Amino acid sequence: MYRPNFYESTCLRCSETVYQVDRVGPLKDFTFFHSGCFKCVHCGTKLTLKTYFNNQHKQDDKEVYCSSHVPKSGPGHLDQTSVGIRQALNAPRTNKFVNEQIRGTRSEIDGGPLGGSRQSTPNGYGGREVSSPSQNDSDYKYGRFDASALHIAHALKQTEIQKAYNKAREKPIDFYLAREEQAHLEMKHRKEEDDLYRKFASKRAEEDRKIQDEFQDEWERELQRLTHKFEKELATSRRSRDEANILTLRHEQQKEDLEKNMTLRRSKKKESITRKMLEHERYETAALVDRQSSEMLELISARRSEYMQSESIFLDDEFSEGAVPVEYPLNAPIPAPPAVSKFQIYTDPIEFEDVDRIAISVAQEDQKTFTDLVRQLVGRCTTDIEKARTIFRWITVKNLNAMHFDDDLRGDTPMGLLRGIKYGTESYHVLFKRLCSYAGLHCVVIKGYSKSAGYQPGVKFQDSRFRNSWNAVYVAGAWRFVQCNWGARHLVNAKEAPKQGRGKNDSLRYEYDDHYFLTDPREFIYEFYPLQEEWQLLKRPITLREFENLPFVRSLFFRYGLHFADEGYGAVVFTDDTGAATVRIAMPTDMQSCLIFHYNLKFYDSDEELSYDGVSLKRFVMQSVIGNIVAFRVHAPCSGAFLLDIFANAVTPQEYLTGEPMKFKSVCKFKICCEELQTVMVPLPDCASGEWGPTKATRLFGLIPITHQDPLIFAGRSLDLQFRMSRPLTDFMATLHKNGIEEKKLAKYVTHSTLDDIVTFIINFPEEGQYGLDIYTRELGAPQHHHHNNNNSSSSSGEKHLLTHCCKYLINSSKRN
Repeated sequence: MYRPNFYESTCLRCSETVYQVDRVGPLKDFTFFHSGCFKCVHCGTKLTLKTYFNNQHKQDDKEVYCSSHVPKSGPGHLDQTSVGIRQALNAPRTNKFVNEQIRGTRSEIDGGPLGGSRQSTPNGYGGREVSSPSQNDSDYKYGRFDASALHIAHALKQTEIQKAYNKAREKPIDFYLAREEQAHLEMKHRKEEDDLYRKFASKRAEEDRKIQDEFQDEWERELQRLTHKFEKELATSRRSRDEANILTLRHEQQKEDLEKNMTLRRSKKKESITRKMLEHERYETAALVDRQSSEMLELISARRSEYMQSESIFLDDEFSEGAVPVEYPLNAPIPAPPAVSKFQIYTDPIEFEDVDRIAISVAQEDQKTFTDLVRQLVGRCTTDIEKARTIFRWITVKNLNAMHFDDDLRGDTPMGLLRGIKYGTESYHVLFKRLCSYAGLHCVVIKGYSKSAGYQPGVKFQDSRFRNSWNAVYVAGAWRFVQCNWGARHLVNAKEAPKQGRGKNDSLRYEYDDHYFLTDPREFIYEFYPLQEEWQLLKRPITLREFENLPFVRSLFFRYGLHFADEGYGAVVFTDDTGAATVRIAMPTDMQSCLIFHYNLKFYDSDEELSYDGVSLKRFVMQSVIGNIVAFRVHAPCSGAFLLDIFANAVTPQEYLTGEPMKFKSVCKFKICCEELQTVMVPLPDCASGEWGPTKATRLFGLIPITHQDPLIFAGRSLDLQFRMSRPLTDFMATLHKNGIEEKKLAKYVTHSTLDDIVTFIINFPEEGQYGLDIYTRELGAPQHHHHNNNNSSSSSGEKHLLTHCCKYLINSSKRN
């Protein structure tokens, strides 16, 4: 499966380190190549991810070949081991006795694009599929994820010759539409847009004058009233000089207060009117772009049809045996669920390496017309997917929010192309729609709700706070979602924009989130809810209440191939009467060795309340990993609502052991509600942070538990723990913790011994109760300055900081055990 920001690897061909910017892979058995080394091992022909082949007959051969030199199988023969195969091939076909757990339902097999095999998951739902399930599945249950089968994308990549979706390549737009003709229509549109912006400017100036005149009249009236009152007070009674001075000072103060009050009121009224005008301007701009986009599409479609009458527009007339090239529709089709998933269109963003490079290059320059911009972007694109991709990457690279616009921006300047962004009348989504029309693609702007910044699980969508917009573009034979705003993830954000005079984009890294390009509807629905039901693009649409109750997940949840291990998770999880609730997340097998999880618990309606009675709320959560399941068991210390935020990161053991701080990103959040608490919960012992149990020791140090595989141990007054070392380790140390007892006093109750590759920890508990055991070690020959942020820095043991935290156990000691 593709994992962005994967650790550095070595090139299979030259054995040198491969870095992210020059990497091809992972391929077979997670091999990598430099882009320059990615050639046929036999003839040296330059290969791409679309043209390379692996040797399917020798599993040990990890090299890559061109189509001419990939090893072919011989005629072969049938021996006694092949009799079963021959019998299976000769067996009559039947429509009965299909194992639906393995093969899927009959409708999936007959009606879907691929017959996907299905495995059962811990929650009993067959969510891990070879092909992403059809949108027509009526039994799909929201809250249990298959992540579009990304976990087996790598395996399919090695065996398939062509994807499930096979799109005929077309000649670029230059072949059938002259640049001058498109530019002529753009100039007509530009004039209409200029007229519209002059109308906006005139309207704003007129409203500003009205406000100024209105408040000027009110100021004069109030000032006259105050002056009249002041003069009357002076004239109606004899005043001493001091009293007259006091009245004069009071009059001046009243005038000053009046001016401040009216200035404030004028600013508020102007802000309110400007906001209403901006909404109206956005509506008018969107309507204009909508009409102009239709006109541009009509022009492109007309010239395309004329060209096809005289010549074929397809570059590959025989792109697939027996397949008829499907023409791009002249009119926008009605919204409907896509027949194939994103995974079946492309499995790795590196497949767009060439068009992405073009988009990044074009983004470094300014263009004077949309025609020039789009021709530079799509000039070499031969499919509608590539066109949408390069426009998406240009917008995510351009970082429009951080751009500096001159005050005298005119429509005929290079940056005048984006004046709608400057004035706030145009958004990423309207711009994406406009650029798509210049490339000949149908695109719509969809309005609705999103679980965006500031949203927390359990919040109701009752006002306009979480209103949002996004796009659907018609590519690969269906409508597909694009969210440019969420797809842009720059190192430099709008607040950290480079100062003028700096090198151009020196501090900008072109990071982005590929999840928001052609997102599958059943993944998109967890974050976005359209106002128009048909734009859910789901066979079985959901209600707004169901959308609110969906688990609050982020794009990383899908990228890492995670899914919930149990049924029935909603945005809000209720505890039992003891205050306990558990969230269990399942990982794909190939991610178990590199996924590290973390969590945070706080009171739901407070950003600062991270403790209860002076104890960190983290000590009321037990995180453990058993097999491919990571569990977070919460014990609420009091009744009320809490926010559980679960984070993850993909790192190698080597990266983890460096002791460098790791950047965790949120994968999901839950509101934990404790309505009634009948049992007073005590916090967990003050051990090092992170997961409980021996899984961490095995993952990091190859330390295999012999006696206790679970994180929770029930013991008597003594306990022996044994591990087997799969590689040499040294300097073992264990510390015991118990609430209410200093760590120093417990040190004498823990000892350890090593015999060959077996290490044994012996604990004699001074009294009954709950204990936490931390184990530390380091690899033989490793430098002794390692320490990780999982170490308990509050401990008085200085020696601990020379070692790395290995694992920890929760032990309940009782005479009855």
